[in-house]
Amino acid sequence: MLSSIYIFWFGVIGTFAFSISGAMTAMRKKFDPFGVIIIGFVTAVGGGTVRDVLLKDVYVFWLKEPHFVYSIIAGSLFAMFFRRNLDMLSKSLLLFDTIGLGLYTIIGLEIGLHNGLSVMSCIILGVITGSFGGVLRDILVNEIPVIFRKEIYATVSIIGGLIYFILKTSGVTEPLLQIVPIVLIIIFRILVIKFRISYPSIYNSGKIKQKAKR
Repeated sequence: MLSSIYIFWFGVIGTFAFSISGAMTAMRKKFDPFGVIIIGFVTAVGGGTVRDVLLKDVYVFWLKEPHFVYSIIAGSLFAMFFRRNLDMLSKSLLLFDTIGLGLYTIIGLEIGLHNGLSVMSCIILGVITGSFGGVLRDILVNEIPVIFRKEIYATVSIIGGLIYFILKTSGVTEPLLQIVPIVLIIIFRILVIKFRISYPSIYNSGKIKQKAKR
């Protein structure tokens, strides 16, 4: 199991990265400063909150651990103050979202193990932790969540979870047990974005047939 010090730093870095992602999305929608912080907050804690609600006898993490809230506020303010610099990096929003996905996936997976869940349930919990903050963010800004588009997102999280258990079965110990899957999730997600890898559309054939009838 991941030691408390690693959970602390992975969590802080993950909330910071996700809050920047959420804040940048809100600013692109022209939200006011309060709205920017709210979207940053929801993005950062949404997945972890859903995870903790699903688990029995587990408190919602950010309610008793204020350092996560401080990290979110810091990330949102950072995004606002350095907006122009971040906008110059066309993929910066996706980069911070990707970092958060990698970190939160493994945190969710480890929490699942701590609660005695099966391998599949742990992987599902990791996906929820890593992606549901983004789902809530996109819903609040009136966009279709990334996880529901043909773009590969949750699958990367699932692959990272499988790699974690393969390493665990092979006897790899922490922190490599956690760091390797996190890094691979980030790399896989960057490759997906760079090469525009996506699932095939289930609607293309229908369009072709309609055109043929005309």
